Amino acid sequence: MSLGGGVRTQQGNPEFVSLETPNADYASEKKKSLRVRYIYGIIFLMTNLIAWFLRDYGQRIVPQLHYLKSCGAGGQDCFHALGVLRVSLGCFIFFFLMFLCTSRTRKLHEPRNVWHSNWWSLKFIVFIVSMLVPFFFPPALIQLYGEFARAGAGIFLLLQLVSVIQFISWWNKYWMPDEKMKQSCSLGLFTSTIFYIASFCGIGLMYSLYVPKVRCVLNIFFISWTLILLIVMMVVSLHSKVNRGLLSSGIMASYVVFLCWSAIRSEPVTEKCSARKEESGNSDWITILSFLIAICAVVMATFSTGIDSQSFQFRKDKVKEEDDILYTYGFFHLTFSLGAMYFAMLFISWNLNNSATKWSMDVGWTSTWVKIFNEWFAATIYLWTLISPVVRQAKIQDHEGVVVQEANDSAIP
Repeated sequence: MSLGGGVRTQQGNPEFVSLETPNADYASEKKKSLRVRYIYGIIFLMTNLIAWFLRDYGQRIVPQLHYLKSCGAGGQDCFHALGVLRVSLGCFIFFFLMFLCTSRTRKLHEPRNVWHSNWWSLKFIVFIVSMLVPFFFPPALIQLYGEFARAGAGIFLLLQLVSVIQFISWWNKYWMPDEKMKQSCSLGLFTSTIFYIASFCGIGLMYSLYVPKVRCVLNIFFISWTLILLIVMMVVSLHSKVNRGLLSSGIMASYVVFLCWSAIRSEPVTEKCSARKEESGNSDWITILSFLIAICAVVMATFSTGIDSQSFQFRKDKVKEEDDILYTYGFFHLTFSLGAMYFAMLFISWNLNNSATKWSMDVGWTSTWVKIFNEWFAATIYLWTLISPVVRQAKIQDHEGVVVQEANDSAIP
């Protein structure tokens, strides 16, 4: 009786319940939430492959789409660019629904955490339905989504840029933890030297490959301006008032050179200054390998940006509790939904009426200028991150000087 009464007393005591709740296995829930990120990444990779398949081989291998009224005569409106947009819309719908369902998740014991990490049978059904529904939409609605996807892809590029800059800052702090010890960090100095050597070698290589003639004025401008940006970033980072060292600017220089190279590589094959025309006669495996690497790069960029929600938080001093989620689920799924728009733009080269050749991605003047503007914007944002602390400190000192001066003036009788 006493044992039974004791149990009843404990069950009826709210303090006992509150003491038992924190004993839940949060560690296993955290591991599960980390593992499911890779499942979502695989789903995103699958949609990329489906979009490529419909663009290049769908008309020949999936003739069943010819019978859908929304696909038009011969199914033309479900292949090529519109086929890519339909797959992209399906991927966007799935991840945007996941964003709506998980956007306010904070704790591991919430039902929305269970939905994010479990219920895969139901989510598989939701994914299939999301992918099929766009194929019943009229072409006009798909075209409208394409216009919307351009803006979404631009937002994705901006998020990716912020994530890259934050990663560079973290890497610089990791190798250069103490401002006073920077000169003695031989490994950091060696790494920065490697990055700068690679950047300058990349500039020289682009001049030799993509400026076969003096008439290639545009390529000369692209490469020369990249060289100027590289030098400016190095000089500003070494300025006595900034004093940020060479490591972060070296990494950023390599990233800027890569964007310039990627932009020039996106120039149409018909251009006389494009090296892709000369490479078109090479073995097909080079083209196929480049295409597969590009798809993996898109997936990795989306995945890394999605898990980097801390770079976009205004308050970073919040103390993590034991039952807090490890990353922001809503931001993770929102990034993947924007990534769905981004890979659509890459497959159709930002042109809604594009009929891309097989095994090609992000080729055309629109793609070239998008990457060039992204490069310039990246360099501008990075330079501002170097200069803004100096400007802010100068304003604080000016304000303090004014306050002191006013105090002195008021003290004079």
